[in-house]
Formats: sequence, structure tokens, C-alpha cells
Amino acid sequence: MEEKIKLKTGFTTGSSATAAAKAALLSIINQQKIEKIEIKLPKGTFIEIPIQSCEFESKKAKCSVIKDGGDDPDVTHGAEIIVELTFTEKINEIDIDGGIGVGVVTKPGLGLEINKAAINPVPKKMIVENLREIGGKILVEKGIRVVISVPKGKELGPKTDNPRLGIQNGISILGTSGIVIPFSTAAYAASIRQSLDVSIAMGNDIVVLTTGGRSEDFAKKIVDLPEHCFVQMGDFSGYAIQQCGKKSIKKAYVVGFIGKLAKMAAGVKQTHVKGSKVDMSFLSELARKSNAEEKVIDSIKKANTARHVSEIIQENNIKGFFELICNNTYEHMRKHSEEKVSIDVILFDFEGKILARKAEE
Repeated sequence: MEEKIKLKTGFTTGSSATAAAKAALLSIINQQKIEKIEIKLPKGTFIEIPIQSCEFESKKAKCSVIKDGGDDPDVTHGAEIIVELTFTEKINEIDIDGGIGVGVVTKPGLGLEINKAAINPVPKKMIVENLREIGGKILVEKGIRVVISVPKGKELGPKTDNPRLGIQNGISILGTSGIVIPFSTAAYAASIRQSLDVSIAMGNDIVVLTTGGRSEDFAKKIVDLPEHCFVQMGDFSGYAIQQCGKKSIKKAYVVGFIGKLAKMAAGVKQTHVKGSKVDMSFLSELARKSNAEEKVIDSIKKANTARHVSEIIQENNIKGFFELICNNTYEHMRKHSEEKVSIDVILFDFEGKILARKAEE
């Protein structure tokens, strides 16, 4: 039996900011450098986080944490999250804001205030709770202001979903549990829901679901819709279209290459590479339905990848095969949406040419 390797968990940008804020307040109270700090997570458990740098005076401090994504390959892994903490005259109030490298919200649908820093409610609550726990005496006479900044945030922002969600000039301070669970399905699912919410809030009920960045680029050349209507569903095709149905999206373009579409056509709802291989016997059956010769069908059964299959189909000039993939994908996606969403399936080759397409008659 294959031994399962336990993947290392990490902590979110929200936990990083909380740890830096708590260390900053504690360094003022104790007038000494803090090297590591324990913070309370939303579910009441605790996590210890190392402090990267700590500078303090009598009424202000600046501490930082290096974000650790664990074994989750995350854009923000290794980024420095800095908190500058100062006292204010607003008794018993804790204000939290974003500085350089924390994005600014410019579109509705995220549950965040427009033109304010992209700091989600859970991290804000975590920071407040952790500071109140140690700062009770101070808050009787003063308020606390926390400014979070991420020096590399501006360059990291474009590598996340932020630009399409309307978060400009930086990253978001995120996290619902405070801990990063590797290859977090929940995080991906949440980003799909969030993307759909932004589209709806912007008054668009047509979306383009793509399997990744390249298929999105090709789709943009043929579908004229605003940036926020393009939603990368990755491997979660069944989930994405189901959410479209729940959120009253009228029409969804489903766009991808042969690999992912072949899996969708076979009825696989989650097309993660490890989770489901492309079914060559299924593809050889489609070739048979397209009147391919036996030797072609055999070579498809032995094919290495879906891309290899599409090369065999094109070399042998088999007509109707790509259409069958689109038709089958169409049927499954209609079913997953409970027949609520009008669907237009587009299969691209790797140069961006349309191999086949299936939309409602």
C-alpha cells in the first residue's frame, strides 16, 4: 500500500498579521523584543508563529512575520507581513488598515467595503481578539491602530485572483481558519464562489468558465465580456457549474483543451490530474462512434495523453470526434447545473483554434 505523506500545514496571511500585531503590542508592554508568539485561531485553538523582526518604543512598535504556506504552493509563501502598531486617542477602539502592498477593493460582491483595504472579516476579528486579550489595561485609556503592509504585495497581487476580483495594488489579508491546509479544495471552491459573486454584483449574469490561464486567454479573443466574467474553475467543473445554477447565472461558456474536456465528457466532476486519468477506452469508444478504423481505435487505447489522442484524430482526419467530446461535456454540465444554466462548450487546440463547439440549439 502506498504510504500517504502528511503534508505540512502553514498559516494564512491573516494569522501572520495577527502574530505581528500581537508581538508589537507585547513588545511595547514588556519593552523587550519578541521572538515568537502564540495566537488564538478562530476555532479557539492556538498556533505558535516565529517573529521575523521586532522594533519598539514606548508608544509604538513594528513587527513582521514571514508567511509560511506549508506544503501549499501559495503565491504569498515567504512574503514578509509587517504590522505597525500605534496608540490613538479613541478609547477602547482597535482600528485596522492596510498599508503598502495590501490591495484596495474596487468592486462589489466581496463582502468588503469599496475603496478600503482588502482585509477579510475573519483576520480582522482575529487581530482584535488577540490584542484585547493582552491589551485590556491599555484599552481603558487608549485606542490601538494597526497598519498591515506587505513590501512585495504589489508585485504578488497580479499573480493572484485579485485583479479580476477588483482588488488593486496588492494582496488580500485572508484566512477563515488561520491555517493553510495543503491543496486546499475549500480555498479554490471559495474563490470560484467569490468570482461568481463579483460578476453578479457587477450586473453580469453570463460567465466564462475556463480550465486555466491559457484557455482563458484564448476565450477572451472570442467572447467579449468584462474581465470579472472570466472565472478559472480549474479542476472543479462540476462544482463551478452547480454554483452558477444556484446563483442564477443565465449562461456559462465552458472552455478548455482536450485533457480536461475529455474528463468532463466522461462525466468526471473534478478533473484533478492525480484524481482521475483520462479514460482512453472512453475516448476510443468516441472514435468508434466517429467511424474510425480499428487500427486508429487501438492506437487511441494505447495513447499516452489526451493531447496525443487529439494528434491521432487529426492525423487520421476523423470527423465528428471533437464534436462528441463537446456534446458529452455539454450534457454533463447541463445536468450538474440542474438544467438551470444555458451552456456553450468550446474546445480549443493548443494554438487557440476552435476544434469543436456545442451550444443550445
